[in-house]
Amino acid sequence: MPDFRKNYKGSRSGNPKFFGKPRQEHKPEVYELRIEKMVQGGEGMARLEDGRVCFVAGALPGELCKVQLTFKKKDFTKGRVIQILERSPDRVEPRCPLYGKCGGCSLQHLASEKQVEYMEKVERENFRRLAHAELPADFKIHTGSPWGYRNRARVVCRVRGKDFPGTKVRFGFRELESNDIVNFEKCPVLTDSLNDFLEGPAQQIFAGEGNSPRELDVNLFDNGDGKISYYYRGMHSSDFVKNAVSVVNVCERKIQADASVFFQSNLGLLPALVESVRRAVDEGLKSGDASDAWLIDLFSGVGFFAAILQDRFQKITTVEREEGCLKHARVNLSVNSEDFCKKVENVSAPAEEWLLENVVDVPATLIVDPPRTGLPKEALEAIVASSVNRLIYVSCDPVTLARDFAKFAQAGFMLRHAEGFAFYPQTPHLEMMFVLSR
Repeated sequence: MPDFRKNYKGSRSGNPKFFGKPRQEHKPEVYELRIEKMVQGGEGMARLEDGRVCFVAGALPGELCKVQLTFKKKDFTKGRVIQILERSPDRVEPRCPLYGKCGGCSLQHLASEKQVEYMEKVERENFRRLAHAELPADFKIHTGSPWGYRNRARVVCRVRGKDFPGTKVRFGFRELESNDIVNFEKCPVLTDSLNDFLEGPAQQIFAGEGNSPRELDVNLFDNGDGKISYYYRGMHSSDFVKNAVSVVNVCERKIQADASVFFQSNLGLLPALVESVRRAVDEGLKSGDASDAWLIDLFSGVGFFAAILQDRFQKITTVEREEGCLKHARVNLSVNSEDFCKKVENVSAPAEEWLLENVVDVPATLIVDPPRTGLPKEALEAIVASSVNRLIYVSCDPVTLARDFAKFAQAGFMLRHAEGFAFYPQTPHLEMMFVLSR
């Protein structure tokens, strides 16, 4: 047998020739940058010496910061503030000890009373850049309480585990850009009722879930009248009816929903949106741009707007693809009906499919409230081709709203009115309402 040992030069782990040169440790890239402005998402924007844009988390316009790069591409970079050399007068100390760790409330470093001012500048520039038009001079952003406003949340319930002692249940949020969990004792943006529920009744409810997994995602909802509803995947149907469903009183209307479906997360500011939509509807009916013959509520969710407005129309159609929302819409449009002879139909379908299959040949009043992705192309084209001359567009993403407006403008629609709603203080999130007509 040949002796292979004479050619042996060591193992892979011990032979430097096998690996080549040792790997060099790269030092983090740190730059001194002057922040030019705030952009969508709440980041500050600066430029590197080579001209590349750098989006800086935690920075405010005008500040001089030491910034460590966290992400690099050919045409832009991202970074985070590691030291503030020149501080903005609008900077404040974050109230929450989890700021920068939790995935929410990324604007806590900006004074609450200044947040709307910064948001307006961002959205005016977005609209100018994306839609090649100007927001109206009277564009207003509605605001409410900056703290303790959030009546809806998803928390992670840590039911059991060897890493914490005793029987106390712990609750947390997902960590920033991670699936890890950050535990909290009291969240400053949640309503007092939600915080009290997590500290009290929730301890007994979830500690008793003997068969629950160690981590449980729980949706919570405070209806504003003392009832906390909750939902988690796998919940027994009898528990769902008892504990997940609730009723909210909004502007003299009773709206049923449950903690598993979407509902607005700031009940304190919701009446402002309702009044703005009502006013826009009434102006359309008075001007003749729209008629009371038909209200079409696309992406209707639990039928919220239709239920609020149904006393103004002869026929109402809600269109929603989520069956969980649709079952509440059926209830909401019957409970709130003052005239049961009116024709009401609740359709389970994607909005674009319904539009393509149904002829809208009257100047109906149209409300659209799409997800963050905005209107599907087919839906927008169907609206343009219909007899609708006026629509109310409620948006949870100003960027896709500006994109869609540009397409409506090409088809002859004009922006008649615009308002903003700061439903999520301490975050850069803004909702908007446009009134368009042709």
